[in-house]
Amino acid sequence: MHGAAASTAVEPSPENAEHEDAGPEEFDDTAVAALMVELEAAKAQAAEHLDKFLRSRAELENARRRAEIDLTNAHKYGIERFAGELLAVRDSLELARTVDIAREDKVALQKMHEGLDLMLKIMDDAFRKFNLTVIDPAGAKFDPEKHHAISVVESLEIPANHVVNVMQKGWMLHERVLRPAMVVVARAPSAANGDNPAVNP
Repeated sequence: MHGAAASTAVEPSPENAEHEDAGPEEFDDTAVAALMVELEAAKAQAAEHLDKFLRSRAELENARRRAEIDLTNAHKYGIERFAGELLAVRDSLELARTVDIAREDKVALQKMHEGLDLMLKIMDDAFRKFNLTVIDPAGAKFDPEKHHAISVVESLEIPANHVVNVMQKGWMLHERVLRPAMVVVARAPSAANGDNPAVNP
């Protein structure tokens, strides 16, 4: 009996063995190619997202820097209009200081000059505190960024394109020209004019 039972055991057929071993080999080339396409698409999308992120971060950083510059300029140049109004006051004080002292009024005018000198000193100290600096280019080379030529004269003593006379001093607020200096500029004498140099505005 036992021998018969043993002889009737079911042996795996060649077909069943073939189906059991086929599992890992079911991925054909088409499926692999499709997976590769999906992978490349995912990589491209990830790269696009990274690029957008980097661009957004750069724009945010640029905006932050612009805001910092604007804030710095607001602090530096916030008094620009006020300073411009003060320049007229200082000009008047300086002009009054140039008045000659008459012999009969010497004592009174001397005291007035001393008072004006003190006021000018106080004002100049305040100007320096707020980084207001004078532009007084007598004899210097003409600089169109800081000087405004109101006339041109021929000169033998002053080199061409140099300032002959400062009619009104200029001023700067930090690195910004608040008011250009009003100047007379020299040019080389013309042979046709001989000893009578012409003044051309």
